[in-house]
Amino acid sequence: MEKIVLASASPRRLELLRQIGIKDPVVCPADADESVFDGLEPEKMVVELSRLKARTAKAGFDGEYTVIGSDTAVALDGRVMGKPRDKRDAVDMISALSGRTHRVLTGLCVIRGDEERTALGVAEVSFRKLSPEEIEGYCSLSEPYDKAGAYGIQGAAAAFAENINGDYYSIVGLPLCALAKILKELGINLF
Repeated sequence: MEKIVLASASPRRLELLRQIGIKDPVVCPADADESVFDGLEPEKMVVELSRLKARTAKAGFDGEYTVIGSDTAVALDGRVMGKPRDKRDAVDMISALSGRTHRVLTGLCVIRGDEERTALGVAEVSFRKLSPEEIEGYCSLSEPYDKAGAYGIQGAAAAFAENINGDYYSIVGLPLCALAKILKELGINLF
């Protein structure tokens, strides 16, 4: 298999690539100004950010590499929740999600040579009503601070999710089915 570049420093995305058989991807975090897409609707924002990240990383490699960019956001009432700035911000985010259903959106962009494909992974996640003690306790962990919406579904926050409707792997940060489909369209068969 040709070399795959992951335009992300996320250990979760790296593990997901390995899960589907991409053993040694090159990790190349894309240093991109994400604020350029502020104000876009959340679905467009994550796709455009994934494209920006993939293009930024691609600039450092020749045509022999396939570059994967991804961006995840949590949306509640039309408002995008990024990564929390501090504990107060994390507590506010988890409190807002408590007892409610929100959307998790993950944009995906794959570039191989001159070809570029994008996709959007979507899931609705319903949190049970959380006590203030649960919220404070969770936000005292290290888990919330590098994740959109201040939680990781694959970690301790799994105890909060009453229902998930949609693409679980988009919640983790990389829509695997969409990725495999795009790779196949580009001539890369994982199996």
